[in-house]
Amino acid sequence: MNKLELIDALWKETGISKPYARRIVEMFFEEISRTLVMADRVEIRGLFSFYVKKYKPYRGKNPKTGECVQVPAKKLPFFKCGKELRERMNGRGEAVS
Repeated sequence: MNKLELIDALWKETGISKPYARRIVEMFFEEISRTLVMADRVEIRGLFSFYVKKYKPYRGKNPKTGECVQVPAKKLPFFKCGKELRERMNGRGEAVS
């Protein structure tokens, strides 16, 4: 499912206007992004959590030239599946309709 499909599903399921459904979905993703940029954790119990992992700078190699390069410190978001979702995906929880 992509963002547009999520907007359509929200619109059809709730009966709200499509522009309003779009705004809700955009606000949801924007808030997750904003929270992660602030290096905070996002958790939706039972479904998923996102957290930021910090990497120290290190010395790497350019694969084309073999030249040593300094790779700067960076932060990356990581996803962790929630217990309830994991169980549903493996057939041990409620079926998704």
